[in-house]
Formats: sequence, structure tokens, C-alpha cells
Amino acid sequence: MPVLYRYFGLLILVYSNEHEPIHVHGRYQGAESKAELIVVDGKVEEIRIGRVPGRKPLGPAQLRDFQLVVEQYAEEIVQKWIDYFILHRQVSSENITRRIR
Repeated sequence: MPVLYRYFGLLILVYSNEHEPIHVHGRYQGAESKAELIVVDGKVEEIRIGRVPGRKPLGPAQLRDFQLVVEQYAEEIVQKWIDYFILHRQVSSENITRRIR
């Protein structure tokens, strides 16, 4: 389960057995939501935030943070997805220590 980003207690990660479409999970203290990245012609066109079946969703503050991180790092997330799932490379985790506004 590679963690891509850590943002003030929120983990943005992928599970090793993932599937398309490209998506990441946001986890915080047992709650979890997901963000699907819709890519058209190599560019992120849309981000869809949703629930993970059987899991308590992120609370409002963490959901907002999750959306901010995914929006800010969308292109990097796509590249990390490709590196990990297509090219079978290790991906590095990044601690984000400045608030995204």
C-alpha cells in the first residue's frame, strides 16, 4: 500500500491491487474516501470525490483537505500511478508541511 502523500495526518495512498480508472484513497483516523482522476489526452480533466463502500467517509475538514491535495498534485498522482502500476517502479512518499489554500 504505497503512501503517496502525508498532509497533516491525512494519508493519500493507493492499494497494491488497484484497478483503473486512476484513483487514490484518502485515509484519516479510520475514515476513508477516494478520488478518481479522469484523464483525457494525457491531461487531468476532472476529479470525482466519492465514498469507499463499507468505510466511514472522511469528515468535512479532511474531505476538503483531501480534495485540495488531489487537485494540487493531480498530474503527479497520475505519473506516480503510471510508475507504480504500469512501469512497476517504486514511488516515493512526500510529506506536505505547508497548508494548501
